[in-house]
Amino acid sequence: MSDVHADRPIMPDGYGVPDTTDGLLEWDAVEARLEAATEFWLATTRPDGRPHVVPRWGVWLDGRFWYDGSPMTRHARNLAGNPACALHLESGTEVVVLDGRSVPSAPVAGEFGQRLSDAFAWKYRDRGYAPSPDAWAGDDAGGLAVFTPRTGLAWTDFPTDVTRFHFPVA
Repeated sequence: MSDVHADRPIMPDGYGVPDTTDGLLEWDAVEARLEAATEFWLATTRPDGRPHVVPRWGVWLDGRFWYDGSPMTRHARNLAGNPACALHLESGTEVVVLDGRSVPSAPVAGEFGQRLSDAFAWKYRDRGYAPSPDAWAGDDAGGLAVFTPRTGLAWTDFPTDVTRFHFPVA
């Protein structure tokens, strides 16, 4: 995603974040971590304002996170009322945290359905999940949802390389 902008986050002085853009992480390297990850954490907000966090399987493809499941789950119902959410990889030291929106996907088929199916099967076949390319082609898209990032934070050596990312508004 070439139109991703990187800079330093604003943090309290005591955190030691450099005041230079030298040493920022490259988005391509962060995106590779998202593509390789098998477990993600998705944070949503319940209707009463309480937080809800759930582990998710999914694939990072074409600059977005695609995942599926029942629209009756707590997180899907939360997102139906408020699509704002956060997506986080498991590590607390090699961090990727993205803020954005998650919405139900339109039906997916054809070439993109094949790419999505291949990506899921590559990650999860050994765990018993390898959806067909037309798994999301129905009117309800098979419970497929898509997360689109707005901003993000990543680091591998805090505070030296802590980087904030800004994504184009879709």
